[in-house]
Amino acid sequence: MLSIAPPPTIYLHSGVTDMRKSFDGLSGIIRGTFGGDPADGSLFLFVNKRRDRIKALWWDGDGYVLWYKRLEEGTFETVPSPAGQERVRIDPTQLAMILGGVRLATARRRKRYHRALG
Repeated sequence: MLSIAPPPTIYLHSGVTDMRKSFDGLSGIIRGTFGGDPADGSLFLFVNKRRDRIKALWWDGDGYVLWYKRLEEGTFETVPSPAGQERVRIDPTQLAMILGGVRLATARRRKRYHRALG
């Protein structure tokens, strides 16, 4: 198991991504579509049209890391974007659920304290 500590901010691209894109192409989406910096330490997720493939791009301090997963059966769940935004912020638990095949709509969260992020 690979872990990133502390957990970075995680963004899921709400649109469809061409999985032929690699480091530079995905960085271009982050800069152009998100208006963000791909080297800010955030983890950026991209899903293809059929939702059977997912890529994650992360800057680890001295270079980009790219993870790629292809499902043999089934699909990844996506998170609906509020007000048509191009990216959706998710937390590490949601990421684990997406990668683990858990349906986000039917999994209920118990009440927890959350400090406002600024």
